[in-house]
Amino acid sequence: MAEFAYSDLLPLGEDTTPYRLVTAEGVSTFEADGRTFLKVDPEALRTLAAEAMHDISHYLRPAHLAQLRRIVDDPEASSNDKFVALDLLK
Repeated sequence: MAEFAYSDLLPLGEDTTPYRLVTAEGVSTFEADGRTFLKVDPEALRTLAAEAMHDISHYLRPAHLAQLRRIVDDPEASSNDKFVALDLLK
Protein backbone atom coordinates (compact mmCIF):
# COMPACT_ATOMS: atom_id res chain seq x y z
CA MET A 1 0.00 0.00 0.00
CA ALA A 2 1.30 3.46 -0.90
CA GLU A 3 2.31 5.70 1.96
CA PHE A 4 0.20 8.81 2.51
CA ALA A 5 1.76 12.06 1.31
CA TYR A 6 -0.03 15.26 2.29
CA SER A 7 -0.47 18.04 -0.25
CA ASP A 8 -2.47 21.26 0.03
CA LEU A 9 -5.90 20.97 -1.57
CA LEU A 10 -5.92 24.61 -2.61
CA PRO A 11 -2.35 25.86 -2.47
CA LEU A 12 -1.89 29.60 -2.22
CA GLY A 13 0.04 31.35 -4.92
CA GLU A 14 0.02 34.27 -7.28
CA ASP A 15 -3.43 34.94 -8.73
CA THR A 16 -3.08 35.73 -12.43
CA THR A 17 -6.81 35.75 -13.13
CA PRO A 18 -7.94 38.94 -14.89
CA TYR A 19 -10.82 40.58 -13.02
CA ARG A 20 -13.25 43.32 -14.00
CA LEU A 21 -15.19 45.72 -11.82
CA VAL A 22 -18.90 44.95 -12.03
CA THR A 23 -20.04 47.88 -9.90
CA ALA A 24 -18.89 49.99 -6.99
CA GLU A 25 -22.43 51.08 -6.19
CA GLY A 26 -23.75 49.71 -2.92
CA VAL A 27 -20.28 48.90 -1.60
CA SER A 28 -18.76 50.84 1.28
CA THR A 29 -16.61 50.45 4.35
CA PHE A 30 -17.25 51.34 7.97
CA GLU A 31 -15.22 51.43 11.16
CA ALA A 32 -16.09 49.52 14.33
CA ASP A 33 -13.88 48.62 17.28
CA GLY A 34 -10.87 50.07 15.50
CA ARG A 35 -11.29 47.79 12.49
CA THR A 36 -12.50 48.45 8.95
CA PHE A 37 -15.35 46.34 7.59
CA LEU A 38 -16.86 46.00 4.15
CA LYS A 39 -20.58 46.66 3.74
CA VAL A 40 -22.30 45.37 0.61
CA ASP A 41 -25.94 46.17 -0.11
CA PRO A 42 -28.22 43.28 -1.14
CA GLU A 43 -28.76 44.80 -4.60
CA ALA A 44 -25.00 44.84 -5.24
CA LEU A 45 -24.87 41.14 -4.32
CA ARG A 46 -27.78 40.39 -6.67
CA THR A 47 -26.02 42.25 -9.49
CA LEU A 48 -22.76 40.41 -8.84
CA ALA A 49 -24.51 37.03 -8.73
CA ALA A 50 -26.37 37.72 -11.98
CA GLU A 51 -23.15 38.79 -13.74
CA ALA A 52 -21.28 35.77 -12.38
CA MET A 53 -23.94 33.32 -13.57
CA HIS A 54 -23.95 34.93 -17.02
CA ASP A 55 -20.16 34.89 -17.28
CA ILE A 56 -19.68 31.29 -16.18
CA SER A 57 -22.39 30.22 -18.60
CA HIS A 58 -20.95 32.04 -21.61
CA TYR A 59 -17.25 32.74 -21.14
CA LEU A 60 -14.07 30.79 -20.50
CA ARG A 61 -10.98 32.14 -18.73
CA PRO A 62 -8.18 33.30 -21.06
CA ALA A 63 -5.90 30.53 -19.77
CA HIS A 64 -8.57 27.94 -20.58
CA LEU A 65 -9.06 29.39 -24.05
CA ALA A 66 -5.30 29.18 -24.67
CA GLN A 67 -5.31 25.56 -23.53
CA LEU A 68 -8.14 24.74 -25.94
CA ARG A 69 -6.26 26.49 -28.73
CA ARG A 70 -3.19 24.34 -28.06
CA ILE A 71 -5.34 21.20 -28.33
CA VAL A 72 -6.83 22.33 -31.64
CA ASP A 73 -3.38 23.18 -33.03
CA ASP A 74 -1.69 20.01 -31.72
CA PRO A 75 -1.06 17.58 -34.60
CA GLU A 76 -0.83 14.73 -32.06
CA ALA A 77 -4.21 15.48 -30.45
CA SER A 78 -6.85 12.86 -31.12
CA SER A 79 -9.89 13.70 -33.19
CA ASN A 80 -11.97 13.29 -30.03
CA ASP A 81 -9.78 15.82 -28.15
CA LYS A 82 -10.16 18.29 -31.00
CA PHE A 83 -13.93 17.71 -31.16
CA VAL A 84 -14.31 18.41 -27.44
CA ALA A 85 -12.09 21.51 -27.61
CA LEU A 86 -13.99 22.91 -30.58
CA ASP A 87 -17.33 22.12 -28.96
CA LEU A 88 -16.31 24.06 -25.84
CA LEU A 89 -15.42 27.02 -28.03
CA LYS A 90 -18.91 27.19 -29.57
